[in-house]
Amino acid sequence: MTETPAALREAHHADVSGGWLRPAVFGAMDGLVTNIALIAGVGGGGVSPRSIVLTGTAGLVAGAISMGLGEYTSVRSANEQVAAEVAKERRELERHPEAEARELADAWVARGLPRDLATQVAEAVRRNPEEALRVHVREELGVDPDEQPSPWSAATSSFLCFSVGALVPLLTYLLGFTSLWLALGVGAVGLFVAGAIVARFTNRPWWTSGLRQLLLGTAAAAATYLVGALIGIQGGIS
Repeated sequence: MTETPAALREAHHADVSGGWLRPAVFGAMDGLVTNIALIAGVGGGGVSPRSIVLTGTAGLVAGAISMGLGEYTSVRSANEQVAAEVAKERRELERHPEAEARELADAWVARGLPRDLATQVAEAVRRNPEEALRVHVREELGVDPDEQPSPWSAATSSFLCFSVGALVPLLTYLLGFTSLWLALGVGAVGLFVAGAIVARFTNRPWWTSGLRQLLLGTAAAAATYLVGALIGIQGGIS
């Protein structure tokens, strides 16, 4: 059976322009690690299950809001910076079109195109101002002005995924169980599953991605547990 070349298939690449995957992954992982470490820390200090639930819930709400606002501000600021640079390039194309065409041709020559061909293509592009702007922005800034990520998409995905991730280690307490180690075990499973899911988008082996996230989360939880245990011991002595 002859395989169809990827270039002839529609959508043979994943959509990487929407700006939702990075904040979604970061939000879910951050929610998991943050609340697992938070619960491990206060649990290591010997507080009651009710206090653990209160602490974890507060961490979920505060973290989700912080992540959403942070992603919105970050993406919005980056888009505004790109817009400012695009406006600057538009002015240069209007004022010095010949110089800009030469600059574009020089860039292509540096990549190996013959000078005559590069000049010819640059002149052809110059005749269409909007296309010239897109080409110059791609070549000089490395971005596509028409495919900038949405700050609302980034904020929403980050907020929701952080909330889901932070909820996982709280589930056992919310279901009536009071064992810290059971909650941390469920959180560990959540870390592994989240890492394995991310592998679907990156084509990495699911088990290595899951183990990597599990090890990182375990290190964070171990550190906060030790801190909580030390503070709890000192408090008991005093």
